[in-house]
Amino acid sequence: MLVDPGDTDTEEGHKKTASGILVPENINKEKPEQGTVVAVGEGNYENGKLVPLKVKVGDKVIFSKYGYDEIKMNDKKYFIIKEDNILAIIK
Repeated sequence: MLVDPGDTDTEEGHKKTASGILVPENINKEKPEQGTVVAVGEGNYENGKLVPLKVKVGDKVIFSKYGYDEIKMNDKKYFIIKEDNILAIIK
């Protein structure tokens, strides 16, 4: 989201753009998540063909903060992420 440079403070915790859109102040402070891949599927089907994933077990990845589903197994938290939500593979 782009914010007009002519922002004015309004309600607590929000800024209002010149066009009237309320934007939370923490929008620029939020950072993507990061983790290590512990399992992958076979890939995705495109036009009837299986396309393997580019990530593999052990890869360290940066992914979209809101682009995952959280599950808990054996009291440990894991994220299920689509490859489209992976922003970078850290080498």
